[in-house]
Amino acid sequence: MPNYLTPGVYVEEVASGARPIQAVGTSTAGFVGVAPNPSVRAHEPVAINSWQQFMRIFGAGTHKAHTTCLAQAVYGFFLNGGGRCYVVNCQDETQLTGDRKGLGVLESIDEVAIVAAPGFVSPAAYDAVLSHCELMEDRVAILDGPATAAAINDLTKVAAARMQVEKSDDGEKQAQTGKGAAGLRPRNSDAGYGAVYFPWIVGRDPLNSRSLIRMPPSGHLAGIYARSDATRGVHKAPANEVVRGALNVSYRVTRHEQAELNPQGVNCIRFFPREGIRVWGARTLAPAASEWRYINVRRLFNMVKESIAQSTRWVVFEPNDQDLWKAITRDVSAFLTLLWRQGALFGSTPQEAFFVQCDAETNPPEVRDAGQVVTRIGLAPVKPAEFVIFQIGQGVGGTETEVQQ
Repeated sequence: MPNYLTPGVYVEEVASGARPIQAVGTSTAGFVGVAPNPSVRAHEPVAINSWQQFMRIFGAGTHKAHTTCLAQAVYGFFLNGGGRCYVVNCQDETQLTGDRKGLGVLESIDEVAIVAAPGFVSPAAYDAVLSHCELMEDRVAILDGPATAAAINDLTKVAAARMQVEKSDDGEKQAQTGKGAAGLRPRNSDAGYGAVYFPWIVGRDPLNSRSLIRMPPSGHLAGIYARSDATRGVHKAPANEVVRGALNVSYRVTRHEQAELNPQGVNCIRFFPREGIRVWGARTLAPAASEWRYINVRRLFNMVKESIAQSTRWVVFEPNDQDLWKAITRDVSAFLTLLWRQGALFGSTPQEAFFVQCDAETNPPEVRDAGQVVTRIGLAPVKPAEFVIFQIGQGVGGTETEVQQ
């Protein structure tokens, strides 16, 4: 309390009420690849807000720029609803995985929530992008499946092939030479920090509209992620969405082929006669029995973790007592209640959707003596209705229909 020495009336501003937790952005992408002009701003994260800006920067200095997978991905990103991305211009796969050259320069950009290396489909590239996202724990990887349509025969057998390669003494050699199917599907990410999509799409070359080319889908998918986040929220699975700019697919996956690919975490881009070309999968590279098998669940938890971490920095060095515990519980509960009202959490009441515990049980004397304050949070995320089943039976009085989701 201040010292009052002179008689009079004093008016003070007293901080009270909750400190609102704001949700962080989830749609900023980071692309690493070869630009049309490979010599421009190499190994530097460049913020890009439009396709025109990308061409002004990375297409400059070339009389007639040649298309690249990176250019196709950035074009597809903005075409499908993306608003902001970072581009890192690197020359080859060695620089992609090099320290402070490719993916490494994105580590300092907290804004990035989606990472892709368009066109890089080798086991080393897959592992590099996944390892980057697993290290950062605040972003997910979108990986391109194999470029050739013939790979579908190996992809449908990928589980058995990967097991054989892992048991083989020269498994590394097989993966590098492409003799096995191990390189066709990226490795597992147990915490679900990545998703892979197959096949590549066919569309107009963004640098030559008269030419139809085969393009990696990762950039278009990153735009779809951003579009779904803006229209529905990060909790909505970015699937059953139209791929803008896709005029065809390099391979038309059948229903039976997807029945083998989907359990292995390979998301298919399907052509439907009436609905057009759509994203028809929302799985991560986590095991099928994992709680992280859906990409929207992984991205929702990424957003919640990052939002709470950024908005509760005021807690640091505060007195670790009951007042602080109540303030933390109040602020986090208010944030999660808002998510529940938006449909991101499952439950008819907030109590069913989440819990927040910060009290003497989570903060005993030994924890407080260590300078720590521990808050336990539990969430019940909404998961996609991946399989919609209509059970139809004929009754005595007519037809009975039961709908299950």
